Amino acid sequence: MTRPRFLPDNFTLTLIGVVLLASFLPASGQVAVGFGWLTNIAIALLFFLHGAKLSRESIIAGAGHWRLHLLVFGLTFVLFPLLGLALKPLLSPLVGDKLYMGMLYLCALPATVQSAIAFTSLARGNIPAAICSAAASSLFGIFLTPLLVTLLLNVHGDGGSTLDAILKISVQLLLPFIAGQIARRWIGAWVGRNKNWLKFVDQGSILLVVYGAFSEAVNEGIWHQIPVVDLLGLVVVCCILLALVLLASTLLGKVFGFSQEDRITILFCGSKKSLATGVPMAQVLFAGSTIGVLILPLMLFHQIQLMVCAVLAQRYAKRPESVPELMAQVDP
Repeated sequence: MTRPRFLPDNFTLTLIGVVLLASFLPASGQVAVGFGWLTNIAIALLFFLHGAKLSRESIIAGAGHWRLHLLVFGLTFVLFPLLGLALKPLLSPLVGDKLYMGMLYLCALPATVQSAIAFTSLARGNIPAAICSAAASSLFGIFLTPLLVTLLLNVHGDGGSTLDAILKISVQLLLPFIAGQIARRWIGAWVGRNKNWLKFVDQGSILLVVYGAFSEAVNEGIWHQIPVVDLLGLVVVCCILLALVLLASTLLGKVFGFSQEDRITILFCGSKKSLATGVPMAQVLFAGSTIGVLILPLMLFHQIQLMVCAVLAQRYAKRPESVPELMAQVDP
């Protein structure tokens, strides 16, 4: 049977199904703990396979792509905060003062790591540059986010263990990637021949993150803490903010003459905000405040960005393969 044109692709439909499942049957208690471990394992496997697939030459080239990294950092830590401040006449009346504070906090956060890389991989962008850019954003965000929060919201945290945050990132992401690099000499050719496995791991990690994030939101009950009108206004505000950043990412990538693979990386790495980093930071920076309301914009923006980027990644993935991509398949 011919697939109706109005239907989204299978992955987008699955993503919607996961959101509905988490909304009605969220993981809680020991199930949530076990699910968290499963998600961490899936993310570690994702980075292990990327480490096994990528050559050292491509990683060095990705790390040295300073123009791309500078643009992604500018989008994440400059454009987002400036938009948050510039749009105050629109944002504050739509969502109220508390949720607007949450929007400013969202704008100060670093980019995601796993979903940015997963979407870049799914869309066949510059994966080495995405890994370097996203990981660096997360690490530098540990220092830059508290500073931006102080400037934007005039909030001072009680301090925190920067070393613990760096250690967590290293254990979950860097060590599996290094292990994959070490194992590349034995399994690199096999991973190259079975690249569909990597595609399923990419998609699976995204689905796990979405389900976990929605489950946490439902269990905390923060959807009931604000009026429906403000919640609808928050959806509109998050969509506007994401659309502006996506548009800026696309235009700037073209203006500065980046290749299509690089523009894909800029799009997915420069438009993300990290829920995994934002929630723990909020517990330190907003001690004694109503944390649930302040992180609600982040949680909603996180879901919207995943849904929108899933559709964009699928569209990019359907484009014809370029000559460098075909050559890479011949020599993994």
